Order: sequence, then structure tokens, then C-alpha cells
Amino acid sequence: MTPARIVVVGTGYVGLTTGACLAGLGHNVTCVDVDRAKVSRLSAGRVDILEPGLAELVARGLAAGRLQFVVGARDAVRTAEAVFLCVPTPMGAGGSADLRAVEAVTTEIGDVLPAGCALVTKSTVPVGTSKRIEAMLGRSDVPVVSNPEFLREGTAVADFLGPDRIVVGSDDRAAAHWVGELYAELDAPVVVADAASAELVKYAANCFLALKLSYVNSIAELCERLDADIDLVTEGMGHDRRIGRTFLKPGPGWGGSCLPKDTSALVKVAESVNYDFKMLTSAIDENIAQRDRIVAKIAGAVGGTLAGARIGVLGLAFKAGTNDLRDSPALAVSSVLCALGAELIAYDPAVDGDIAGMTVVDDAYQVAKDADVVVVLTEWAEFKHLDWAAMAELMEGIDVVDTRNLLDPRVIVDAGLSWQGVGRPRAAARIKVS
Repeated sequence: MTPARIVVVGTGYVGLTTGACLAGLGHNVTCVDVDRAKVSRLSAGRVDILEPGLAELVARGLAAGRLQFVVGARDAVRTAEAVFLCVPTPMGAGGSADLRAVEAVTTEIGDVLPAGCALVTKSTVPVGTSKRIEAMLGRSDVPVVSNPEFLREGTAVADFLGPDRIVVGSDDRAAAHWVGELYAELDAPVVVADAASAELVKYAANCFLALKLSYVNSIAELCERLDADIDLVTEGMGHDRRIGRTFLKPGPGWGGSCLPKDTSALVKVAESVNYDFKMLTSAIDENIAQRDRIVAKIAGAVGGTLAGARIGVLGLAFKAGTNDLRDSPALAVSSVLCALGAELIAYDPAVDGDIAGMTVVDDAYQVAKDADVVVVLTEWAEFKHLDWAAMAELMEGIDVVDTRNLLDPRVIVDAGLSWQGVGRPRAAARIKVS
């Protein structure tokens, strides 16, 4: 395919990855943002987002002249063949997706888009958004295409360049096929659909993953009550190809920039057509219950009363490999602990600066000093390699609550400490898990 002239509106996590990767595929990409300081940093190759391979990809695009960053979308789109909307769609009032940014950009550029230019929604938007945008544009010569992203933070570049599938949807099938061809260099199946189906795919996929995570956390709770081992249970489940191994890890609950808002938004979409999505609302309720179970586990480790307890927290980001704190389950648990009167000393290798209610330090060993309990809330690999004997010497108490089942319990016990995981028996330190 001949390189296309593409404008990407928004340089957040999705927009910057999309722009850099499309430039890497040979297209000529202009990324637009309203933040002049950010545009200046990106133009100099400085990337604030912690994402493996992204800074290098931006640098290559800039050096090749296929990637540029500018302020203001209106002038940038005048010669574009495709405009990708990669603006935030956060959870709005009542749980519905907030489309104000999408609508604002559509209003800004609608009258200057070239005839035939595809307006592509990359942001996660509710079913019916394509029709809503078409009505706002009032132009039959500008096709609107849904092209949802399936990027995981920490592996976004790899996900973009090695996708499981590419989904494009529009009531203008020719436009959908053309957008699909922008990815021709990638070896992936292209699913071409109508606009509504494409818009629903992203919600259906993310909400299925949330259901799976809530399910495994429920099974972990059963394991604790029945003296079974969640690691062995999920190993046995994971060999079943119908189930698979992914998203079968228990933890302090699911979070991040996508699952909380997407589950809430799909519930609202269902309500709009008079469907009570009980399975999904139960998964959301279970996620809140899991946070509360983790808090109770930590309270039990300090004798039942959190007021005045000194708690060392390892991990604040919503998952390892990112500095993203949005809807982090680690922060959700921490905020409850703080509200109950605990004193929190926290460390995360990707998080700098103070966070309300806790002291953030720059060394993992500092969280252990005089701690009544140390809690692992994010699965950073470096926590497995700490000198736990040295941690034990610094601690006031002896309990380690490992909400990610990250640590080798035998190492913790050998250091003279007591280990608790999620869904695993106290005797796990003596059990060999293959």
C-alpha cells in the first residue's frame, strides 16, 4: 500500500503508540495535542510514558521524517487521508463513557476534513458513536470508521505490531477495508464489520477479561476456605485450550485505564436497551469485594486493628511495567488502609513523588523499616530478588502479605518471616509447584 497521510489526534498512551507504530509501518504521521510543552518534548524525542520500545520508535520516526508533532488539529487535518481520534473517553457521571473530547475534536475539524478522508475512532466508544459522529459532521463525503485498539500497557508496541486481530467497522464497507489496508505490513487477520459490531468488540473483549479475573479471584477465595491451592487449580484449568492460561492470576482486584470504565460503560449501554447485565454487574461487585478481602487479610496480619499499624507497601502502579496509577487496585487497597488509620510507607520502581495519605520512598528496603507487615500489591519482578533476610531484620513484625502470589514463599519463611498469598494455603512454603 502507498504510504498514507495520517493525523493522530491525542498523544496519550493510545495515541502516541498508534502514531509511532503507523510511522514505523511507513506512513506519514502527524500527531496532534493541545499541550504545547508536551508537543515540544515529543518533538525532541522525549517520551514521558513508560512503555518498552516506544521511545525508540518515536526517535526512528522523527529521524526518518515520517513522524511529527504539532499543536492544534484544525490545520493538521486539511491534507489528511485518515484522522485517528485517540482522545480520552473516561468514565462520566453515572458510569457512562464521557464523549466530550471526541465531540469537541469532531466539531473542531469537521468542516475542514478533505472529502474522502476517513475519520477513525481509535478511542473506546459506546455502540452508536459512529452514527453520532456522522450526524455531527453532516457530511456524506467523510466516512466514519471504528478501529478499536487492543493495547496492553507494558506491551503496547508489541501488541500493535503483532496483533491477534485488527478490527475495522463502518457502514461504508469500502472505507473500512481501506483502513484495514493501513495495517497491510502486519501479519494479522482483519475483521471487517459494521460500525456497531466493531464498537461492541472492544467492550465485549475487555468485559470478558474482567469477568475472568473476578472469577479467578472468587475461586481463590474458595481455595482459602477449602485449603486448596489456586496455583495448582489454575494450572489444571489452564491446560484446557478452551480456557487458556491468561488472566487466571488472582490478585488485589482488576483496575487500570480500561477495565473499570469499560465494564461500567457496557452496563450503561445494556441499560439503554433495557437489558439487565447481571453477570457483568456481579463481576464489578466481586472486584470491590476482592479489595475488601485483601484489606481484611492485611488487618488480620496486624492483629485485627489497622489504626496505628505501620504498613510497608511494595508496588503502586496498576500493574508491573507501567507507571500508570489510573484506577490502580494497589492504590484502591492503600486508600482503604489509610482511611482505617494505617501509616503507609510505599515504594514503586516507576512512581515518583508523594501520594496523599502515604509516604513514597525511593528504595524498597525503606518500606520494611519498623513495618508491622509488608504487602506486595504490584507484581514487579525486582521484589522477588530482594534480600528478604535483610528485610526481616528491618521489620518490626514478621508478616508478608503477597497479594500477587509473586514471591517464593519458601524464601520468605527461610528469612524468618510469615507468608500469606491469595488462594494459597499457609503450607505453600513446603509445596513444590511445577
